Amino acid sequence: MRRVNIIQGENAVSGEAGVVISTLLGSCVAACLYDDQARVGGMNHFLLGEPGADHKPRPGDMQRYGVHAMELLINEMMSRGAMRNRLRAHLYGGANIISGLGAIGTGNAAFARRFMETEGIAIGHCDLGGSSARKIDFMPHEGRSRCVKVADIVPTLPVKIHKPISGGELELF
Repeated sequence: MRRVNIIQGENAVSGEAGVVISTLLGSCVAACLYDDQARVGGMNHFLLGEPGADHKPRPGDMQRYGVHAMELLINEMMSRGAMRNRLRAHLYGGANIISGLGAIGTGNAAFARRFMETEGIAIGHCDLGGSSARKIDFMPHEGRSRCVKVADIVPTLPVKIHKPISGGELELF
């Protein structure tokens, strides 16, 4: 297996057997698209659905938005033989991990669902929302995905630092 890791604003497309595309999500969303006849698939990872009406992002920042990330992914897949009318989707992410930041994840999830509905792309599997981060693995050639929710990290208590022991060439803390 060859693993391709993507982060915010990136996408990867493949038609090769044995390729796994992976990412780690919080409030971001990853769309895994595939065409089972062309045996081509891809995944993107976007930070926000769309820029606000009063926000004009720089051209280099557009890939962070789902509206642009989806078109990049679809166009790359089509250049490798996929057809838009045969695409199927798996959607992941959109968690509201930090309560003080509002519902960013909820907005991202709503955008992803709305985009698929508008474009007529059927959703095969969907794991959006909640409050847990997710690790996603997608096998684009087979159109299969796996989502593992990342357990909440329990904060540990500070460790008391002891006075260094001296008397040799090595100091222990």
